[in-house]
Amino acid sequence: MSLDSSVKKEFMGHPMGLFILFFTEMWERFSYYGMRGILTLYIAASATAADPGLGWSSKDAIWLYGWYTMFVYVASIPGGWIADKFLGQKRTVMYGGILLCIGHGVLAIPQDWAFFTGLALIILGVGGLKPNISTMVGGLYEEGDIRRDSGFTIFYIGINIGAFLASITVGLIAYYYGWHYGFGLAGIGMLLGQAVYIWGQKYLVGVGEFSGGSKVSAAEKEAAKRPLSKIEKDRIIVLLISFLIVIVFWGAFEQAGGLMNLYTDMKIDRNIGLSWMQEIPAAVFQSLNAGYIIIFGTVIGGFWVWWKKKGRESSSLFKMAVGTIIMGLGYVFMMFASKEASSETFGKAAMFWIFLAYLFHTIGELSTSPVSLSFITKLAPLKYASIMMGIYFAATGFGNKLAGSIGESSQLTPYAGEVVYEKEQLIPFMEMDTMKVKNQENKVVEVIDFPINEDKNFEIKSNVFLDGDVIQFTEFEGTRELNSIFELNEKRKEELKSVLADNDATEGNPYHARLVFEKDSDFAKEIENKGDGKNYGVSFVLEEEQNEQEYNTFMWLTIFTVSFGLLLILLIKRLKKLTHGAEDKEVEKLEQEGYEIADTDINN
Repeated sequence: MSLDSSVKKEFMGHPMGLFILFFTEMWERFSYYGMRGILTLYIAASATAADPGLGWSSKDAIWLYGWYTMFVYVASIPGGWIADKFLGQKRTVMYGGILLCIGHGVLAIPQDWAFFTGLALIILGVGGLKPNISTMVGGLYEEGDIRRDSGFTIFYIGINIGAFLASITVGLIAYYYGWHYGFGLAGIGMLLGQAVYIWGQKYLVGVGEFSGGSKVSAAEKEAAKRPLSKIEKDRIIVLLISFLIVIVFWGAFEQAGGLMNLYTDMKIDRNIGLSWMQEIPAAVFQSLNAGYIIIFGTVIGGFWVWWKKKGRESSSLFKMAVGTIIMGLGYVFMMFASKEASSETFGKAAMFWIFLAYLFHTIGELSTSPVSLSFITKLAPLKYASIMMGIYFAATGFGNKLAGSIGESSQLTPYAGEVVYEKEQLIPFMEMDTMKVKNQENKVVEVIDFPINEDKNFEIKSNVFLDGDVIQFTEFEGTRELNSIFELNEKRKEELKSVLADNDATEGNPYHARLVFEKDSDFAKEIENKGDGKNYGVSFVLEEEQNEQEYNTFMWLTIFTVSFGLLLILLIKRLKKLTHGAEDKEVEKLEQEGYEIADTDINN
């Protein structure tokens, strides 16, 4: 492939176009990961708060998160197809970026219709931008150029600088100023990315214009017409197998935005006791993965270069298998966290378990994700370059949906009931609290009052046990019975009895629950109903049952990913034959030109 002279201009040993795509993707990922970091927290936040969320259960929040992240990546298939057949990669990235700017802008509007419309536009925008900008990175390098892998590593670090900055800033802005200010900040990041891309077009001349541009080489035209060879067909087969690795890897890894995000919010002790910040917002912990990548990206890449120079197995498939194993081992620390949280009633685990889990997840990711991107550009036939990248991101999407299903299964469906006590009868069960509410001028102010007077949620910690055939609720640290406060939904009462009976939950050895009382959001919106104490419902899960469910989820994630990675290692030789030496060319070219691998390759 012949590139324009402006494209050949280099910086730090790489084409200038790499850094245009680097900053474009950095800001696009800022917008995506910033929004993603607060997404499940917003969905699960109370709909009656001063800064209301959707008020969904944790289970339903993860369900929506799984479907959304799946569609985000599955949209890469039509995005890649449109680029290959009609617009070319460069223009498809441009239009995808425009859709993303609009989508994030709409998401900042505090209305339900805007939330779902914004998500739909972001799905379409990512579908156009994500697969094609990655393909454009590969297009900056000639076939066999050893710098290709290091270029993808630099590109990948850019992704994670954006994710790191977003998780901290968007998380803090959402925590202190409101969800929609956080969504708005993510949108500003996307506008910056689009501006960089438009400005840098002169460094991308001739790149990403296949099928859609005017500067298509004779070789590219010929590649589009001829049928696939036996070698190309074999390489497509091994690519499809690698996509299975991608699904498994992301199915486990992408618990970060769903299950682990909510677990951090509810089960991790985030208190730091600073005057300006009593606790770290849960969304900020999403920055750990990106921060580790920035710190350890070149270290892990350097390790694989050293490993390769020693003559040891270092194919992309091997790295992906090892990465899957290491990532899976990160859930061992979540098992420890779950054990610690459940060691005392209503307990929480220390923060360092989250730090360790994300560290192992990151090391695994660095051995898998950038490698798989580069692997596609090495093996995919030119005529199907974008569609294969699209299928890769679709596999990532299916992995995200798998992650959502796994996370959803880890959350129990809450038991529910209706409150029958009047307001005056409920007040003795609660304490005054400092709350943020909106005054008559619609400004958020702080008041000290009973939550029920402001239509706010409140909770009562309860013992739950069987007394004969009757379910009993009593105060966790008190003697008052709670049964008369509410009436349980009859449909699940027998299920609750069965669980308590199977676990021998008696008065001397009770189970426990946080009884969450919340006013129906429709009634809470009507000013005349404010503070009347009516239309409250109650919901809860059994703490012991939920802790066990989460522990088992973390355990099976560990077992499956490690076993899967080991199986891949056993099959490496057979799979490598299907590549027909695609990765061997890099070494051959280095030897011909007299370079040392360590001088240029930071492949990870």
